[in-house]
Amino acid sequence: MGVHLNKNIPRALYRAEQVRRLDELAIAALGLSEFELMRRAGAAAFSHLRQRWPGVRDLLIFTGGGNNGGDGFIIGALAAASGLRVRIVCLTPPEKLVGAAAEAREMAAAKPLAMCSFAEFQASLADDPNGCFDLIVDAIFGTGLNRPAAGDSRAAIEWMNARAAPVLAVDVPSGLHADSGTPLGAAVRAEATVSFVGMKRGLLTHLGPDHAGEIVFADLDAPADVYHGGDSPEVETRRIDIHSASRLLPRRRPSAHKGSNGHVLLLGGDHGMGGAIMLAAEAALRCGAGLVSVATRSAHRSPLLCRRPEIMVAGTEDGRVDLPGLFDRASNIVIGPGLGRGDWARNLLRAVLAAQTTRRLPLIVDADALRLLAGREPEPELEHGETVLPRDDWILTPHPGEAAAMLGVSTGEIQRDRFAALAALQRRFGGHCLLKGAGSLIRGPARPPRFKLCTEGNPGMGSGGMGDVLSGIIAGLNAQGLSLADSLECAVCVHGEAADLAAREGGERGLAAADLLPFVRRLVNPRPSEIGARV
Repeated sequence: MGVHLNKNIPRALYRAEQVRRLDELAIAALGLSEFELMRRAGAAAFSHLRQRWPGVRDLLIFTGGGNNGGDGFIIGALAAASGLRVRIVCLTPPEKLVGAAAEAREMAAAKPLAMCSFAEFQASLADDPNGCFDLIVDAIFGTGLNRPAAGDSRAAIEWMNARAAPVLAVDVPSGLHADSGTPLGAAVRAEATVSFVGMKRGLLTHLGPDHAGEIVFADLDAPADVYHGGDSPEVETRRIDIHSASRLLPRRRPSAHKGSNGHVLLLGGDHGMGGAIMLAAEAALRCGAGLVSVATRSAHRSPLLCRRPEIMVAGTEDGRVDLPGLFDRASNIVIGPGLGRGDWARNLLRAVLAAQTTRRLPLIVDADALRLLAGREPEPELEHGETVLPRDDWILTPHPGEAAAMLGVSTGEIQRDRFAALAALQRRFGGHCLLKGAGSLIRGPARPPRFKLCTEGNPGMGSGGMGDVLSGIIAGLNAQGLSLADSLECAVCVHGEAADLAAREGGERGLAAADLLPFVRRLVNPRPSEIGARV
């Protein structure tokens, strides 16, 4: 719901440079000219245009000077041949067009349509600033843009964004960085984007979904060897969703009992923040952990037990809390939800890091614990010959602000290139790292390194407690035997899909973290049809 995808969106995601290589391989494999591949791209975009906006009669197309502009000329030629009234605004003079783009312009020029420069277009708007257009096609820039648009191109982008008419973007919304999803100054906000040959990863993360709208993919009939041959670019990023994650969930054995389903220990909930640890604990329980224990401020014991009597609660002010005993019984540890950053929080974090080192317990670190971790120096008395950083046996789940604190940079720098930021986090801290946000990214210690990008979730998740629920899901799945990598991947997808189901039922606005819990339970259990298929 946050990212609008057609059903045929591939799981392999590419950088712009890699897509250019895929184009070359497709041209060679299909035995086509560059112009013939361009014709296929234009036809695919026009086909979606007709399907999505069947009532369109007046079409306005902005074309640039490269192959993206060539796609726009072909769309215009096909539209005019179909009886639509077409006007093409050429941001590059015809004499500067070369190769396939020049051929495409000649094809369009032979059709009954109007062409003009941007200056002529602006002059024509003197009497009608909005123009009379049912639909606008953005074919200015393709994947190669690496600097802010300027001059007429920027003016055209800003004009499109100020109009009420919907915009169809060709391949990538003009002004959007195809690798990072970051607008380079002004960027088109499209209602739909048709992308070709290789799926660009920037469309699916950061602000990419804001600008792309519904995303449609057309492989232009490129054969499998283009993607899986010896000369094919390496797939560095894969898309994950609830369908790919569901395969990671094993069916419970008939002999399963609470002891075989793991024991999650959660630490957090400073004064005034008991709700965070409560949400995380209930999420661990609802996704199947056999036992759930919480170490928190004693004031939170009664509210927590009233809400969920199945959870065991240790109050830190009730005499001496047997933390070592809790650690000995735990399958894994969560620290961070509602932890705070005072002495109480620092002491708990110190104890957890020591316990993890000596007991080799998987650790999920979230929220305030991440910010405390960012300021820590290695403490030899806790390490037993090892260093605090990096570690392989933990999961770190920062949002962009927390990631910025961990790397000592601004949040803007994190968001500018989320892939590079996540890689830097993983190198510094080790383990399995999640960078939350639109198009959440995962990167682990596997070599060669790979990214996973989750396309589940929606804007309604921008409310307090969502991350606490996620931490509990991760821990609950890991306690039941999933590896750290599989627990993180599955949890992120279950969390996002649960939010989508909750939003579908009641809307995005007002979505609360606790609203996800019934759907979490539903998603971590096999559907009746699946159970029947396995019997």
